[in-house]
Amino acid sequence: MKSRILSCAATLLIGASVSTYAYFQNPASQNSKKPLYQPSANDSTVVGTIRVNGEVGRPSEIGMGADPVCVNLNRSPKSDWLLANNQLLQNAFVYIKEGDALKNYRFEAPATEVVLEHKNCSFSPHVLGIRTGQRLSIVNSDPTNHNTHPTPKNNLEWNQTQPPRAEPITKTFPRAEVMIPVKDNQHPWQRAYIAVLDHPFFAITDEFGNYEIRGLPPGTYKLSVWHELLGEQEVEIKVASSETRTVDFNLDASKANASPRN
Repeated sequence: MKSRILSCAATLLIGASVSTYAYFQNPASQNSKKPLYQPSANDSTVVGTIRVNGEVGRPSEIGMGADPVCVNLNRSPKSDWLLANNQLLQNAFVYIKEGDALKNYRFEAPATEVVLEHKNCSFSPHVLGIRTGQRLSIVNSDPTNHNTHPTPKNNLEWNQTQPPRAEPITKTFPRAEVMIPVKDNQHPWQRAYIAVLDHPFFAITDEFGNYEIRGLPPGTYKLSVWHELLGEQEVEIKVASSETRTVDFNLDASKANASPRN
């Protein structure tokens, strides 16, 4: 009787594990009957600038004394959590959150890879966007050990250490998720954020706060901007055929958190 109970418990445990694996590895979008999106001459572009209203403090100093290699690589290391050039916000993630194209089409994942680099004991880039199923390559360019530890909610979590000159770590994310925090357990000041989307309509602001999203079919959309300290803001827009639409955002500096969002 006891062995029978143990056998049933093992079967249930295996079934739960298979279900969990299937949940993360086989998202419903893979079985979608939607037609594959094909670029058109009628597609439009959304551009804009992200500004910060209010006082933006200077980047804070980072203590890297735990690793002498990092100290040698960075004589005066500063945080990259809130970078604003004359109130123009860098590293804000701008994306189509909802809308007609997302309802009506599916989008093929690019064959190209996206690179996240450990460079001078920081993640580069600090914010990046990637497509579901697209290859992510993590590179260690420093002469010290690094660790990469994403903590997603909709994808499988993993945690891997990488010595100098090691082969790149290659991963994919099968499910859409905005945003995934990434940390380095060996260098706790290192942070990055990965946005995983099942469509190509996203951008990251440059040092002048500018963004550009190309190839958007005409329709009605919810456009959103996300920043790790200033939160998220969204607006509904309507884009006409072959239009270049300007949409600017103003984020409130007083809403900044004391530390990056997890």
